Amino acid sequence: MSDTPSNTPNEPRRPGPMYVNRRGEMDWSGIQTFMKAPVCMTPEDLRAGKVDVAIGGAPWDGTATGLTGTQLGPRAIRQGDYIAGDRYIHHLDVRVNPLDHLVLADYGDAEILTGNTEGTYENVRSFVGEILAGGAIPIILGGDHGITWPAATAVADAYGHGKVGIVHFDAHADTAPDQQGSLYGHGTPMRRLIESGAVPGRNFVQVGLRGYWPEPPVLEWMEENDLRTHFMAEIHRDGFGTVLERAVDEALDSADHLYISLDVDVADPAYAPGTGTPEPGGLTSGEVLWAIRRLAAEVGMVGMDVVEVSPPYDVGPGITALFARRAVMEALTGTAMRRIGLTQPAYVDPRSAGTGSSRTYRSLKED
Repeated sequence: MSDTPSNTPNEPRRPGPMYVNRRGEMDWSGIQTFMKAPVCMTPEDLRAGKVDVAIGGAPWDGTATGLTGTQLGPRAIRQGDYIAGDRYIHHLDVRVNPLDHLVLADYGDAEILTGNTEGTYENVRSFVGEILAGGAIPIILGGDHGITWPAATAVADAYGHGKVGIVHFDAHADTAPDQQGSLYGHGTPMRRLIESGAVPGRNFVQVGLRGYWPEPPVLEWMEENDLRTHFMAEIHRDGFGTVLERAVDEALDSADHLYISLDVDVADPAYAPGTGTPEPGGLTSGEVLWAIRRLAAEVGMVGMDVVEVSPPYDVGPGITALFARRAVMEALTGTAMRRIGLTQPAYVDPRSAGTGSSRTYRSLKED
């Protein structure tokens, strides 16, 4: 008889998702996978489980400026709130439970090489590539915004360079030519994506820019490369609903596939204080969540990242991490809506909108 324990990590196992939590454990207890989703470790696991969306972490903070701590973001976003696992995620606005229509898994974290930016970025690119090879949509939890360069490049590798567009929610353009002489940085990823050819400038739709950066030469470079940028000044003038309609239209005509990049500092610090470079005068958390859901439902997405959550600077019960978590849930809800055909502009269930009773809603469905 072998002396090797039966539960050794080296023991072969059949591919497929692994459930690491007991049924009914609350989100704040047990092992903190995202929404208590099962764990997958390989593309074979994802394929065997027919996983639609995989949550992955990129706990990298090596190129952040300002306040640090974003390497703790993935853990904080995964960590539960009052929602009990997968039992209470019936979205009240649209009356859809995304887990009724999608198979969700947690793919763990990319390998981070402390002090080695280039090696870490290569690992993130490979990590996201694994999720895509497994047939799932990657949603990557950062980490600083520098991880968008390798993550979005991996998506472009899968779908074709030049065929992916990015809707980029941020207070900052992240199009700096370098960061203190380095091409790697959380202020440079969009420029790197454009200059590499992975995502052309015209395929960028930016929403929420404000403050005192970038300087004129960088703005000129953005204009020369045809980025479609919506500043807070435009939102103040025309209203967020109108600007979001423009962004949705641009996302639909800019590329064949959509990647969403959400820097939580697009929201005003009143809603997202736990971030590295807070900038007053931003969007509300409600506006951002509404926008994410609409893009996922009306345009459809092939990848997403949520970045710049810095738990050491968060307040209360981790309101910034909770906001980031809800953004992922809105993306899941929108993706489920698209799957079942709820792609009407700004769709809301009539019962929640106050425009129809349950009986009226049933008659509308029957018609």
